[in-house]
Amino acid sequence: MTPRSRTNQLLYQAELLLDTPPGDDEHAEARRMAAEEGALALAELALQSLLREVTEHARLERHAWRELLGTEGAGIAELHRLRELAARPDSWLAWLVGRLEALHSSDGVARRRSGAAAGLIAVGSGAALGDELRWCLAEAKAEIAALRETSEEW
Repeated sequence: MTPRSRTNQLLYQAELLLDTPPGDDEHAEARRMAAEEGALALAELALQSLLREVTEHARLERHAWRELLGTEGAGIAELHRLRELAARPDSWLAWLVGRLEALHSSDGVARRRSGAAAGLIAVGSGAALGDELRWCLAEAKAEIAALRETSEEW
């Protein structure tokens, strides 16, 4: 499988997890949280695959996203573009990097929905993780198309 095919496959699988209904039994909330964190983990693998894909021409030895998107990463145009994107707080990549850091923490990133205070107006993170991840994946796919075009020119 090519890196491009793998990236596409991982993005598709992440979307499938997000679109799987959690059911309505006593495990539904845990199943939803597992699907969200699973989809986020697949998004991390897709990011890794994307980095491999757009740096293929440079023949890098390593493709860890923390390294390549960090300040010491290779001086490749596609990586520079992604670093700038990650530095913008409102970008899909900044959102993804923040959630990936949380995913790797001992607290995780998925949260239970509070059903006890159904009558109260919720303040704080308005969108559910799954909805935010759907947005992130859609934005990522648009950016990936542009990155692939630039990478193919090499």
